[in-house]
Amino acid sequence: MFNEFGVTQVTIPLPFRLNHVNCFLAEGTNGWTIIDAGLNNDVSRDIWRPIIEKHEIKDIILTHYHPDHFGYAGTLQQLTNAEVWMTEIDTEAGLSYWEPDSLEIVNQNYNRCGLPDHLPQELTTDEQGFNPQVRPYPTVQHFLEEGMKIVFGKYEYEVIFTPGHSDGLITLFNKENSILFSTDHILPRISPNISYWFRGNRNPLQSFMTSLEKIKELNVDYVIPSHGEPFRNANQRIEELLEHHLQRLAETYDAIKQPATIYEVNQQLFRNLNIHETRFAVGETLAHLEYLYINNQCKKFLQDGTWYYEGI
Repeated sequence: MFNEFGVTQVTIPLPFRLNHVNCFLAEGTNGWTIIDAGLNNDVSRDIWRPIIEKHEIKDIILTHYHPDHFGYAGTLQQLTNAEVWMTEIDTEAGLSYWEPDSLEIVNQNYNRCGLPDHLPQELTTDEQGFNPQVRPYPTVQHFLEEGMKIVFGKYEYEVIFTPGHSDGLITLFNKENSILFSTDHILPRISPNISYWFRGNRNPLQSFMTSLEKIKELNVDYVIPSHGEPFRNANQRIEELLEHHLQRLAETYDAIKQPATIYEVNQQLFRNLNIHETRFAVGETLAHLEYLYINNQCKKFLQDGTWYYEGI
């Protein structure tokens, strides 16, 4: 796949409703380069093993810290002695978010969301479950920076910061051929999860929408995402994503005409989710509430240990 670009897509199955992640392999400046790695599990190991036996991997580029992209990187690095590249902000996140102190901060804040008694611990346990799937951590030798140029296959790509889905997410753009590795920033069939979990950027939804507008200016023709199939006309998809979140903001605002907890709003916006999906839904609900709050469209107050939001 993408032979005309000199790029091979390596699709790794995931044990979630979003059931795969697209990683990529191509020749770089010094040898072979891998973009993203999958979870640290036997599935990733079995897929990568024959690839690293046939190719001398010199560099591993991690687009962001989420487990399905970052998780197997440490093991892959140990097996190949490759150098790892990642943004500084997502390096810090990847090396800290699954640690006990960080999980405790999240758990304490879950208790302020108005969740049913059993749910805060279940959500925290779900997040803790990723710990073995992201270890061993990689050693990041190089920080990706805005505007940096990377040779990947036949073309050179520019690193573009597109925070939102994560605080340090990057995409890769080749101007001459109008190709974008959109990573998890622009997906063809679903909106990437935009969540706030009481740490990092307070307004990830604003960052996501600003990043979409940033990519819109490039008028990208061919988009290669980390989930789903490649597609054309990035701007059409960007418009759909912006419209989706504006609609979701309107629904969120409607849900706080009277004071409401984060969980009460979550119940208005999402239905029929398992625990893993509920964690993402709570984070996304909070991201929309915080967007409204930061933009002075609602107020929030703490009452009996629980946060309430109310539209203005």
